[in-house]
Amino acid sequence: MIDVHQHLWPEAFVDRLRARREPPYLDGWTLHTATEAPYDVDPAAHELGKRVAVEQDAGTTLAAVSLSSPLGVEELGDLELLAAWHDGAAAFPAPFRAWASVNLVDPDAEELKGLLDKGFLGLQLPAHVLGAPSAWEVQADLLRAAEELGKPVLVHPGVARSTAAQGWWAPVVDYTTQLQAAWWAWHAFGGRRTFPGLRLCFVAAAGLAPVHHERLTARGGRLGTIDPNLYVDTSSYGPQGIDAVARVLGIDQVVHGTDRPYADITDLRQGAAATAVIRHNNPHRLLFGTGTPTPERGVQ
Repeated sequence: MIDVHQHLWPEAFVDRLRARREPPYLDGWTLHTATEAPYDVDPAAHELGKRVAVEQDAGTTLAAVSLSSPLGVEELGDLELLAAWHDGAAAFPAPFRAWASVNLVDPDAEELKGLLDKGFLGLQLPAHVLGAPSAWEVQADLLRAAEELGKPVLVHPGVARSTAAQGWWAPVVDYTTQLQAAWWAWHAFGGRRTFPGLRLCFVAAAGLAPVHHERLTARGGRLGTIDPNLYVDTSSYGPQGIDAVARVLGIDQVVHGTDRPYADITDLRQGAAATAVIRHNNPHRLLFGTGTPTPERGVQ
């Protein structure tokens, strides 16, 4: 089983968050961000030995961990914090491997290539910086670097717009809205024409953006043919949401992602054959392309 979407903080990253005095920062294990209510982090969720045991029990052969984009780290200009993430994530044992993130204040495609050459699975970008067609053009150098190296891009929710009293508000409203905007912006931009070989995955079923294809058609747009290099992951959704998305995109474009430790594996009730495709075949194609030998580390 391959999980394309998890979060796990290296010790040095935690220490650096505790050393900060402005959001994002940790006060003990209470996380403070610029736009969301304080959040009490479970220390066990980032204890490496316990997480390895969880994945071994689940039968996970590869777990792709990513920087928590809602923290806003990519836009801070805090290079030490970014370095703490990359250095620590690169040292994680199997089955963990990591997505690379970049300093979006001064993005450096060559630095990204260096990270990808060192074994990072691909590039993660926050959805809130991709919410308009022109925004994809802004990130063109980074996207092109990933495409040239045959590495995928993961689109993950970024910084929420405002604080709300309910803890569920940002994940349910802000995050999904960002993902929907980024999904439709990619299409409006003509992303596939510009990056014909880029493999791309939107987490959390792209906020169910594909389900809105009927409204797109009603308003004069056109979904077009199924894009075999465009994927969505299953994180935080169950049988109803994933079935609806799969009916639009096809089962081959759905990949297993849990968002652990914030969510867990869900029985999608798709049957044994479809479950195997979602949990192994599809994520393998996303991460490594077609016709690629299985890497020694983490995939069977």
